Amino acid sequence: MAGHSKFKNIQFRKDRQDKLRSKVFSKLSRDITLAAKQGLPDPAANARLRLAIANAKAESVPKDNIDRAIKKAQGGDADTYEEIRYEGFAPGGAALIVEVLTDNRNRAAANVRTIFGKNGGAMGEGGSVAFMFDRVGRIFYPVAAGSEEVVLEAAIEAGARDVESDGEGHEILTDFEELAAVAEALEAALGPAKSTGVIWKARDTAPAADPAALVRLIDALEDEDDVQNVWTNADIDEDQMASLST
Repeated sequence: MAGHSKFKNIQFRKDRQDKLRSKVFSKLSRDITLAAKQGLPDPAANARLRLAIANAKAESVPKDNIDRAIKKAQGGDADTYEEIRYEGFAPGGAALIVEVLTDNRNRAAANVRTIFGKNGGAMGEGGSVAFMFDRVGRIFYPVAAGSEEVVLEAAIEAGARDVESDGEGHEILTDFEELAAVAEALEAALGPAKSTGVIWKARDTAPAADPAALVRLIDALEDEDDVQNVWTNADIDEDQMASLST
């Protein structure tokens, strides 16, 4: 029969979604392992581990996976994990920060450099784009957490520095050093957050000169196993990202 199979298209999308979900689980598990390695394995006494576990639970990571990630750190299997930041430029000049968690620095550097090159981008020296960003804490709540007024009041009481609300939810920004304290205060007022973490927030944004090329590069970087997060100063929304990624 000529034409394409609807079932195959559905299966392809499902396979893609399963692959992305598996990668998210892997990233969150590594975050837990590193947090447990750098502090105590008890979340009550380790703020970073507590946040990592909360993020994992928000993405429905099974408890067994969380427990295994903590035990991995206790067993010494995480000794070779290393956090590395790479910086570079996408086609059209958009700045990118790529965060990596790897057990092989040389492999990670080679793979990230290759991805930049194959997708028309260029790696930069350390510090070449970081000055365009601020390192801040980010706490995200869904719309159901409360009205803009309720969330704003809770954020002010918790000591947050900024709140942005839209149809997707509430983004609460904090000073990097205050993230754990603000997150705990917000949880007491609003319940568990959807996600909590540290981000690179661009000081200024501009429309992407080549959105399609930028999205291809970001997609390729995020598909790399060692890559944890990718940040850009290009102004491109999630709907545009999704439409260009399909």
